[in-house]
Amino acid sequence: MATLPFAPETDRQNAQTGALALLGAIAMLGLGYASVPLYDLFCRVTGFGGTTQVASEADASRAAAIGTHREISVRFDASTSRDLPWVFRPSESTDTVRIGQRDIATYIARNNSNEPVTGIATFNVEPSQAGIYFHKIQCFCFTEQTLQPGQEVNMPVLYYVDPAILDDNVIADIEQITLSYTFHRTKEPVSSALDRSQ
Repeated sequence: MATLPFAPETDRQNAQTGALALLGAIAMLGLGYASVPLYDLFCRVTGFGGTTQVASEADASRAAAIGTHREISVRFDASTSRDLPWVFRPSESTDTVRIGQRDIATYIARNNSNEPVTGIATFNVEPSQAGIYFHKIQCFCFTEQTLQPGQEVNMPVLYYVDPAILDDNVIADIEQITLSYTFHRTKEPVSSALDRSQ
């Protein structure tokens, strides 16, 4: 007696395999969407890749109360992407700060084009192991900045170096941290496009 090419048992196994493959594909898609915020959270918690930390005024006050007398040099670096017609530079290239004490750095940006241009800054610190100890209380990074033609602005960064760096055997003796910003051009803000259409 001839057997059927697809027995009911085989159909059920194929359906289960197909359902598992579909669930796997959906799970991978979900992980793809979640990977960016999860990676960002991981970097902010661990300082991985030179990602700096975000601090509050209360955090800064607690760090200052520790009262270390050790100083460290902070070097400031600035660059722009090729499509951004801005001059972007630090007001001062280096500063010596007391570990735990808040300090302020200023960057200067100027739009050299004849049209409004919006940019956004990314940042990191070197050596990358210092990222977890470099705390920013106030910063222009990750906020869109729109400069009008010829406009020049000062962009402050309020920060401190966490005294916990002195307990890290890997970088306790570090003498300088470099804070780097790169400005990238972003798409035109929606509000500007709406203003011109009215």
